Amino acid sequence: MSTVVKPLDVAVIGAGFAGIGIALRLRQRGVSDFAILERDTRVGGTWRDNTYPGAACDIPSRLYSYSFAPNPDWSKTYSGSGEILDYIENMVDSYGIRPFIRFGQNVTGLEFDEAEGLWSITIEGRDKQLRARTVIVASGPLSNASFPAIPGIDDFAGKKVHSARWDHDYDYAGKKVSVVGTGASAVQIVPEMVKTAASVKVHQRTPGWVLPRVNRETSGLAKKLYQRFPVTQSLARGAWFWGHETVALGVVWESPLTRVVERVAKLHLRAQVRDPWLRRQLTPDFRAGCKRLLMSSDYYPALQADNCQLNNWPIVKIVPEGILTAEGVVHRADCIVFATGFEVSKSGAPIPITGRGGRTLDDEWSRGSYAFKSVAVAGYPNLFFTFGPNSGPGHNSALVYMEAQIEYIAEAIGLLLRRDLRTLEVDKQRQDAYNVEMQRRLASTTWNSGCSSWYLTEDGFNATMYPGFGTQFVRQLDELDLDDYVVTARVVTEIGDINRMPAFG
Repeated sequence: MSTVVKPLDVAVIGAGFAGIGIALRLRQRGVSDFAILERDTRVGGTWRDNTYPGAACDIPSRLYSYSFAPNPDWSKTYSGSGEILDYIENMVDSYGIRPFIRFGQNVTGLEFDEAEGLWSITIEGRDKQLRARTVIVASGPLSNASFPAIPGIDDFAGKKVHSARWDHDYDYAGKKVSVVGTGASAVQIVPEMVKTAASVKVHQRTPGWVLPRVNRETSGLAKKLYQRFPVTQSLARGAWFWGHETVALGVVWESPLTRVVERVAKLHLRAQVRDPWLRRQLTPDFRAGCKRLLMSSDYYPALQADNCQLNNWPIVKIVPEGILTAEGVVHRADCIVFATGFEVSKSGAPIPITGRGGRTLDDEWSRGSYAFKSVAVAGYPNLFFTFGPNSGPGHNSALVYMEAQIEYIAEAIGLLLRRDLRTLEVDKQRQDAYNVEMQRRLASTTWNSGCSSWYLTEDGFNATMYPGFGTQFVRQLDELDLDDYVVTARVVTEIGDINRMPAFG
């Protein structure tokens, strides 16, 4: 006799910052029939995977945390990856989330069953699908390490290491190390590599705007103050938030403040790099903000170390001995470190997702991803995304944006469960109007001003960034308006409920 397994109310994909945050808020709302499906054996997402030397956040710790789960014990202004991972682990245990996590569950597909109004979830290695009334895709955009498509990458005879899959067992001491990339992870890795490697060669494609980073220790007195008077920590968080908000005027849009940001970066470069030719090589030819701003006070000194060299020639291919560049030189290496980022899903779905009527999100997002307010897509009822399309900040903390999404999604799921709704699906006309407005606003931002970045698809569609202030992003998610949705009821018990619902299937 077969046993019918009751569907979950909520399935959350991913146990990183977003997945743990949404689980915490669901618990606080009294929702207990949910599971977090995590492909790894530990929580943490990006901060579990990025353990390279020097790994740290470039947003102040007070701001790179949830307001509903404050931490008074941050050791520094900018915390290292280990301390951030500890913060996530502490949330899991302090708020009783661990029993809801199912490790080793790699979700490989989602399919909506219209007859049942349920999502079927395919998990690698399992014959039977899991079912859930609602699904939250909280796997994040920075979850799959991306090796660059360089010819011959598999021919290299030495050691290959990706920044997001660091090999701590390999001995870098005395080795010739080549670093490919000069982005956010590279500016943290290079200063550490020059301390141990015999030589470090940094292969740069495009220099970035680098601002100084002052990383102060948090005093014991400050920690005690934050513990005893939580309002002081809220005030400190608010101060950091508004400070970063003002930066939007210089990096989201081109303005006189853009010149100020560039001037600060150039003064920083001039103060740390004496050689005019090296300064020229390290000066960007695009507006500040067009690509991600970099924060470091030790990257430029590391590049000038006796055992370090910057190489600007384009990489032609990788050969068994090392890296062949366009001037015809083979740069020999024992180890190549790829600080080349992640496979960001700007077009196509992160996993195969089949919605109403057999439509697939991979097809619909083939020319660039889109959503309604970054969290929901028409044709995919009861499915929500954290850090979805056009939710990226260029000037403030991603956690501020993520927290707003979490609150909105928790409200939507709470409403669906309270009213015992069958489906909650965003209205396509509302979604289309929203995205037309998004792209109109993005056209005037620095991201769309002509430089090439991972924010854009190959044909220039910006599916990544939000064209405004953090306050604007948060405000649009402050309240869930049912007029934005098409609702179908599973059980309707009150006439009042019917009157409040905009549509029924």
